[in-house]
Amino acid sequence: MPAFRPAFLAAALLAAFPLAHAQSDYPSKPVRILVGSPPGAPSDMVARIMAERLGNRFKQTFVVENRAGANNGLAALQVAKSAPDGYTLLVTPDTVVTVNPLIYKKMDFDPRTDLAPVSLLANFNQMMVCNAALKITSMEQLIGRARQSAMTYASGGQGSPGHLAAELVLSGAGVEMTHIPYKGPSPAMTDVMGGQVDCGFLATPTVLPNVQSGRLTALAVSSARPSPMAPSVPTLPQVGLPNIDASFNQYLMAPKGTPAAVVQALQQAVTAALKEEPVRQRLTSLDLTPVGLTGSQAEETLKRDTAKWAEVVKRIDIKPE
Repeated sequence: MPAFRPAFLAAALLAAFPLAHAQSDYPSKPVRILVGSPPGAPSDMVARIMAERLGNRFKQTFVVENRAGANNGLAALQVAKSAPDGYTLLVTPDTVVTVNPLIYKKMDFDPRTDLAPVSLLANFNQMMVCNAALKITSMEQLIGRARQSAMTYASGGQGSPGHLAAELVLSGAGVEMTHIPYKGPSPAMTDVMGGQVDCGFLATPTVLPNVQSGRLTALAVSSARPSPMAPSVPTLPQVGLPNIDASFNQYLMAPKGTPAAVVQALQQAVTAALKEEPVRQRLTSLDLTPVGLTGSQAEETLKRDTAKWAEVVKRIDIKPE
């Protein structure tokens, strides 16, 4: 046996060489980060922040490309079908994995198996707002009004974070409101302010200026943590719904099969970036709470959230637009 040890050691070193080589050489050319939303949307802005920091760390260009459509599904498809070499990445909300496979019955890929999380970048929530003319100033009043008469709420679309958050919260409160989907949170907000819809569960950065101006009334955010942008708006436990978590996450993902050394290099770079105070401040200004979980930790979070949202999708029978 002793005679074989040098050969065994050499084989082990050779087997490890590609991973070490891949990490030391990565990236040797520009890296694309795809986003499934238009420029200026939260995912897009997160991607641009990370592209800047990763570019500085790796001394290489990271380019953000927008591929909006199908609830972030178009960008996810392109990344899933790309070479698993670390040169095509995805920044996306978790719904592309947790919800899309449940509502799109015919997909050209499976995001649950064709994408691998590199890191959980940040957590975000939604804000329940109502038309100020309704004179509803608390979730308790909204729940009471919804029990007495038919009410409507707007979201950024079928299966969007606002739609899911509203249904989870309303179910926990034991009331129903009619969902009015829009193609994005901005047109939804416009119709809530115009009185065409009573309320909306929408992205905080979108609605907050009109909350501050008095045209909308903020009732609650959809998580147990206060909003970084609006810490005075009540959380779900503060409005009597302590066992509900309707928050969401932004992920950095890569095609399944991306070399472990490349994923590790990206994870280390992301972790370092999320510890930088300027980066944390920029994310907080977008109502995002920096997290920085590793790929394996992020995968466990995705599994838990998939189970949670599967119950909601089944109960309300979400259909794609």
